Amino acid sequence: MPRWLPRAMVLALALVAAFQLGSWAFHQLTGLLINILIAFFLALAIEPPVSRMASRGMRRGFATFLVFLGLAIAVAGFVTLLGSMLAGQINKIVEDFPDYLDSVINWVNETFHSHLRRVDVQEGLLHSDWLRKYAQNSAAGVLDVSGQVLGGLFQLLTITLFAFYFAADGPRLRRTLCSVLPPTRQAEVLRAWEIAVDKTGGYLYSRGVMALISGIAHYILLEALGVPYAPVLGVWVGLVSQFIPTIGTYLAGALPMLIAFTVNPLYAVWVLVFVVVYQQFENYVLQPKLTSKSVDIHPAVAFGSVIAGTALLGAVGALVAIPAVATLQAFLSAYVKRYDVTDDPRVHGHRRRGTGGPGLFRRARRLTWQRPAGEAGDSPS
Repeated sequence: MPRWLPRAMVLALALVAAFQLGSWAFHQLTGLLINILIAFFLALAIEPPVSRMASRGMRRGFATFLVFLGLAIAVAGFVTLLGSMLAGQINKIVEDFPDYLDSVINWVNETFHSHLRRVDVQEGLLHSDWLRKYAQNSAAGVLDVSGQVLGGLFQLLTITLFAFYFAADGPRLRRTLCSVLPPTRQAEVLRAWEIAVDKTGGYLYSRGVMALISGIAHYILLEALGVPYAPVLGVWVGLVSQFIPTIGTYLAGALPMLIAFTVNPLYAVWVLVFVVVYQQFENYVLQPKLTSKSVDIHPAVAFGSVIAGTALLGAVGALVAIPAVATLQAFLSAYVKRYDVTDDPRVHGHRRRGTGGPGLFRRARRLTWQRPAGEAGDSPS
């Protein structure tokens, strides 16, 4: 046996064990890494106001605290207002449910010539196996829902703490990162940091504009239909549909439909149609144009980055995909050597005539009508 073979086998086994250990640790820490990624982009988003207050003499930690306090007050006020509105509408639905049931039973009796009664329907529902199984499953799922709520609160606290430290200690973090790099690389890291701040701010600006447009559009519809709490519902649709990726659209449209149903069941159908039509308009017309202008990337690249981010990281990937791709594109563009473009008409989409011979139709016509060479000069003697 060669002397190097046992050493090579030990080294190979050690590399395999290290790879397995690293893969296991990465899968175990995936949730924490995603939370850190969200916190980093949140810190980039609040970097401009924090830096502005710090430049005026305020301590950076206190400035970060004020920004987070303002965000917390705004979110708490919105949730409180929305919760009170939702509770009132649920009470109204419960109180008016017998009237809704009577109207449905009357419509069924008139349409199908049946003889249904509300008492029979209520007894059938109360003694049905479906309701009993639903109650049992709901009771068994209370602990699961409580665990998910506690897990979500802990995740929110983790993201908030990391974002606070990233924003408050941003200069120290940049100095620490630059201290392990040569001077030629330090400028590139600082430039990439500034680009990330600009692109993240531009992305949030575009989201804010789309939330404003969506809120106004849905407010006009709900006000025209006479749905109560139209301003609050408009704000709800605008914020939830823009800042909760993937399922935000469905969550945003469900509440206005529920409130509209309490006024008139037909109004809920109109709200559903409007939500679907507006969502298509936003996805294919409004969002690509605003995103391309605010973060300076092509609409197709923005759309593809959202799909790729969703495939990689789910909802989080869809939220951070556009600012991440915009930052990478802006940073790499400084290292791509560009040349002057020629004045060839084909660059502008115009084809040069006379360079490729006769066209296909002209050549086919010439071959069809051309006579054989031997018959051109024949004549009867």
